Amino acid sequence: MNPTILSGTRSNIALAAAALRRGEIVGMPTETVYGLAADAGNAAALAKVFAAKGRPADHPLIVHVADAAAAKTWASVWPETAQKLADAFWPGPMTLIVQRAAHVLDAVTGGQPTVGIRVPAHPLALALLNAFDGAVAAPSANKFGHVSPTTAAHVAAEFSDSNLLILDGGACDIGVESTIIDVSSSRPRVLRPGRIRSDDIEQLLGVRLSSVEPTEAPRVSGSLDSHYAPRTKTLMLVTEALNLFLDAARDAGKRVGLIHYSSQLSTQRVKQRVTLDGNNAQQFEHDIYAKLRMLDDAALDLIVIEAPPTDGHWDAVNDRLQRATFSSS
Repeated sequence: MNPTILSGTRSNIALAAAALRRGEIVGMPTETVYGLAADAGNAAALAKVFAAKGRPADHPLIVHVADAAAAKTWASVWPETAQKLADAFWPGPMTLIVQRAAHVLDAVTGGQPTVGIRVPAHPLALALLNAFDGAVAAPSANKFGHVSPTTAAHVAAEFSDSNLLILDGGACDIGVESTIIDVSSSRPRVLRPGRIRSDDIEQLLGVRLSSVEPTEAPRVSGSLDSHYAPRTKTLMLVTEALNLFLDAARDAGKRVGLIHYSSQLSTQRVKQRVTLDGNNAQQFEHDIYAKLRMLDDAALDLIVIEAPPTDGHWDAVNDRLQRATFSSS
């Protein structure tokens, strides 16, 4: 068995839509990361997603729909706040958490009373949703906890022992997962940072967002402490500590891959290095998963990441990298 990567022609979109109707899973491009799509109303199809990913059954999925009108059919209550956000940011990298409609399957929500919904901005994703004429649940198209895929080739590598059909929409424009905003109660709050920032949301709504308490552990996609992780041991260190650490790693004979942006680092200490733009958070977001995957495939002993800046523009990057390095720290 081998995955099949198909270009986004009308006939291939029709093939993918037919596969969804048969209860199969499909690799689907979005503007954030590639998703592993299944009919959101088909319990057997959803079970295939969980099995393929090795995903815990209580970890909720995000429902992808073609427009806001379709999104409303998945909610028992559609608050004014949800409509304002949808008008401003859909199609786009924003997931809304709302009270679920009665027909929504527990497999989608992890048994919770809420459901996450979004309208993707990728033209091929929208074409597939319209051809399918329904909603799909689509977590990232990778084994659970691994680095999210941003190309069709990444998806094929993750599921190399399957006959998965993958629509090739090119490299994802954004490169990290959507912002998740909980609007299921009177005080909206961000449960996962993404391209749409908290201050963008606050400016639109004219209210301060509520914070997630440190003792809370909201069950949403990407909320586990360890997530988005390479299989190679991966550490994140502040700039000031890197040279000393790299000296020690070299002296210990370690094959080290480095992701950095500072020019003052001595990269002679490493086997392989990647330089990213430390002045451009959006470009960093776009590149980081692909570069992590590249180093993960390079037979290294260790990947070391220079910690990015910490202002609000970098919230999504820092969230993903803290989780990617959690189990190695």
